[in-house]
Amino acid sequence: MIKVEDWIPSDGIVLEPNAVIAAKEQARCVALTAGPGSGKSELLAQRADFLLTTGVCRYPKRILAIAFKVDASNNLKERVWRRCGAAYAGRFDSYTFHGLAKRIVERFRPVLTGADALNPGFKVVANGKAHPVQTEFKALIPLAIKILEAYPPAVNAIRQTYSDVFLDEFQDCTDEQYELVTRLFKCSGRRVTAVGDVKQKIMGWAGALDGVFAKFVDDFGAEHLNIYRNFRSLPHLLKLQNEIIKVLDPESEMPAHLLAGEGGEVHMLHYPGCEDEARDLAERISHWINVEGIAPAEIAILTRAQPEAYCLRLTAELDRRGISYRNENKAQDISTEPIAQVIVDYLLCMYGLREPKAWIRLTHRVIPAEEDSGGKLKRSWSRYIKEARKLAAADMASKTYAQRWELLEEFLSMVGPTLLAGLSHEYESRDYLRELIEDVKTYIDEAMAKEHDLLQALAQLSNDQSVRILTVHKSKGLEFDTVVLLGVEHQSYFGNLHESRCTFFVGVSRAKRRLVVTAVDHRANLGGVNRWRASRTAQDEFLGYVNLWTTYSNQT
Repeated sequence: MIKVEDWIPSDGIVLEPNAVIAAKEQARCVALTAGPGSGKSELLAQRADFLLTTGVCRYPKRILAIAFKVDASNNLKERVWRRCGAAYAGRFDSYTFHGLAKRIVERFRPVLTGADALNPGFKVVANGKAHPVQTEFKALIPLAIKILEAYPPAVNAIRQTYSDVFLDEFQDCTDEQYELVTRLFKCSGRRVTAVGDVKQKIMGWAGALDGVFAKFVDDFGAEHLNIYRNFRSLPHLLKLQNEIIKVLDPESEMPAHLLAGEGGEVHMLHYPGCEDEARDLAERISHWINVEGIAPAEIAILTRAQPEAYCLRLTAELDRRGISYRNENKAQDISTEPIAQVIVDYLLCMYGLREPKAWIRLTHRVIPAEEDSGGKLKRSWSRYIKEARKLAAADMASKTYAQRWELLEEFLSMVGPTLLAGLSHEYESRDYLRELIEDVKTYIDEAMAKEHDLLQALAQLSNDQSVRILTVHKSKGLEFDTVVLLGVEHQSYFGNLHESRCTFFVGVSRAKRRLVVTAVDHRANLGGVNRWRASRTAQDEFLGYVNLWTTYSNQT
């Protein structure tokens, strides 16, 4: 146990003064607003380290973190594990809002009666009529709220479990999500830390509350802090971001000393048509990977919406050049599942030539650190992998990979359902876990039908080996060396101007070193999208920000 006064951020991380105050707060709730790249997730991980290692979060109390997306939830849990180790991280629970609501519904299900009644082992479906064997995904939070309203012991049980609560990306909190939080923790004496950035509020269409930070400060008596420093982007990119901040939130304009220096690239590329855009971008991506040596996963293609339609020509050009890519719009829900990464890493260990990263990730997930202090389990698994690779040798020689699922099932059986359930709270439902496993196998089989190579198919689900194609919305919380913000045109950035600015700002701020912004005059509707306009006009306001700091422009 560390004394409070002796605690310093772990792993040599440097926090700015307000971040240190937020990390070490012992009494009040905290509302922390911070810009992109300022280390909001890292701050929460360091706060967890402080609370757990100093005993401020007193055993057996736990910490509850609530995020908006599965990958953000998993990322935060991984960070806490790295910062304070397995023993302490075992007291850190990370859920999405819907994941938490599902846990409440499962635990207190008998409270629901009448039309809301659910059977044990009920399923959650995307759409469908509610009845005792299933409920819709969107109904989980309302059902949880009904339980908390009707059964106060449920509220008390949750409050008794946690001393601290973290709320990530809080600017996107909806009215029902906020009601869930307030019913659970308002006036509870629990320390609630909410972090986010009002300049990245892009969920207005989904009901995100206006002024949610001010409301939280009032309702929870929270201390409001702001941090400015952007650790992600190089100076040239920061200067571009600051131009947008001046319009979105003038009070958050970055201080001049944080903008000092050089470094970073901003490119504005304007093409006659989407065919020209696709060929040129594919050539650039090939150069970045094969000449500059950038890892494919450090390159992201972002669109405001409909990446399949906007990137259809580009993906065809990438296919011609043998460049692997992953459409996150299709794959993200699967690829961010821990079981998917276990399957991918196991198959890479089986069929890859040298995959040290996959082996490290795999052993981290399937070997409990507290049970292998002497490394016995790791050596045992290493021997198993070597023997299993002998069985896979014929597959590797013939390129048929016929034994891949038989070997996988043997591996999963050896790991066992208890350890697999430890990967995610939702895996405690064996039916749900089996569904996910089959979904991953189906995804890989479909990719193999196209790639005819298992390793190429795995690259589409691996974070290491594929260019990422995704919407700006799905990119929140992520960062990349090089970002291509594709299709900055009035026909794609339409509707509420403030929300469009926020969306553009999120896309721009994903880039660490290089940003490429594109627009075309003609974009063919190859994706069969309704109400598509082929004739395009550049979004002048947004490109105006870019042109102030552009490194290179081919505008016509």
